[in-house]
Amino acid sequence: MTITIEAARLADLHAVLALLERSGLPKEGLADHLATTLVARSGDEVVGSAALEVYGAAALLRSVAVDSMLRGEGLGYRLTRAALDLARHRGVATVYLLTETAGDFFPRFGFHPTERAAVDPAVQQSVEFRGACPTSAQVLVASLGVA
Repeated sequence: MTITIEAARLADLHAVLALLERSGLPKEGLADHLATTLVARSGDEVVGSAALEVYGAAALLRSVAVDSMLRGEGLGYRLTRAALDLARHRGVATVYLLTETAGDFFPRFGFHPTERAAVDPAVQQSVEFRGACPTSAQVLVASLGVA
């Protein structure tokens, strides 16, 4: 089975939202950032996603999800790497994320814990920070080294 990672299309939105729901991840606000959403595709089927909310030199990585039948095969790694490459391409220097369940997954990409108060103010205004993710979610940050 060949899985490709590519930019999401408007026609993918319903499938991505369904994947997020099955994965227990917030759906709110994703449609506003479809232009910076990536999907993993097996044939015509969306089997994974990762999205960026870009706020100038800062971004929020969100909606990293993989179909339950394909977890553990490196697809989450590929999606995260592709999303961080997209962030670099967009000139993002700092990427934040919120997680309740994947705090051990993201350090391999340079993420480390930070306090909510230390998050870029523009990112703090995102739907995820304002309530889509619970306040108990861990906040992680990575510097992409982009000047």
